Amino acid sequence: MIVAIDPGNIESGFVVLNNDLTIRQFGKIKNEMLLADLNMDRFVEDDGEEDYFAIEMIASYGMSVGQTIFDTCVWIGRFLENANFDSKTYIYRKDEKMNLCGTMRAKDTNIRTALIDRFAEHDLKNGKGTKNNRDIFYGFKADMWAAMAVGVTFSDMYLKDGVFNDK
Repeated sequence: MIVAIDPGNIESGFVVLNNDLTIRQFGKIKNEMLLADLNMDRFVEDDGEEDYFAIEMIASYGMSVGQTIFDTCVWIGRFLENANFDSKTYIYRKDEKMNLCGTMRAKDTNIRTALIDRFAEHDLKNGKGTKNNRDIFYGFKADMWAAMAVGVTFSDMYLKDGVFNDK
C-alpha cells in the first residue's frame, strides 16, 4: 500500500493506493486531521504487503517564497515524523513532471492529462465519468490529483514488482 500526500499549509491532499496503483481512498482534509490519522496508524494494514509513505517535498528554484511555504515545510516534517511506515520517501515536483510528462516544462494540467491518459477507462477527457458511470478519478479535485502524481511517481521510481528499490 502507498500513502501519497500533497502537503499544504492548512489542508493536504492524500491518496491511498494498492501497490498495483488501484485507488483505495482519497481526499483533501485539514492537516490536523491527517496528522491524527497518521498517529493512529489509520492507513497501515496488516495484510502482508509492505506499506509505503510518499510525500511531495519542497525544493528551492532560486525564487523567494512566502510564509505559506515555510508552514508547509513544517507540516511535511510533522507528517514524516508521525508516519509509521516501512518506507518514507520524498518525491519532488520535478520528478513528477519528468516521470509523468517527460519534460520539466509540464504544468498541473499536463500532469492531470498524463494521469487520465494512463488510468482512465472510458472518460478519456476528465477521467471522472458520471454518477451512474464512474471512472477511476470520480470525486477527484484540486490537490488529490497532485497526491496521485506523488503516489504514481513513487511507484514508478521505487517499486519493481511490488518491492522497494532505493536507487
